[in-house]
Amino acid sequence: QVQLVESGGGLVQAGGSLRLSCAASRRPFSSLSMAWLRQAPGKEREFVAEIPGMPWKFFSADYADSVKGRFTISRDDAKNTVYLKMNSLKFEDTAVYFCAAVEAPRWPPGKYDYWGQGTQVTVSS
Repeated sequence: QVQLVESGGGLVQAGGSLRLSCAASRRPFSSLSMAWLRQAPGKEREFVAEIPGMPWKFFSADYADSVKGRFTISRDDAKNTVYLKMNSLKFEDTAVYFCAAVEAPRWPPGKYDYWGQGTQVTVSS
């Protein structure tokens, strides 16, 4: 079992930046592939970004087209933490952001087994 705790959400003006963090209870963290997904009010949950864990680390991170060039996913295996740096935020980025994890049998994994509770990001226009 893996417990995930997100932090870093909040209210920001359009054009601003936020960095989300997700701390995982699992050791070794390096074996987990990690992702960020989001869910806006009245909409389905959607993929934002994912980053591979071992043994897929030679692959690059993936991003949704809507966030490419603005968001960056990264990980610090020594801190059991994955990050999502969000720049040039838009009103339409407003959503609850969820962290997810999986011991991936392939890359990209296609689905995630463990989920955090989410953190709210609100972008004011």
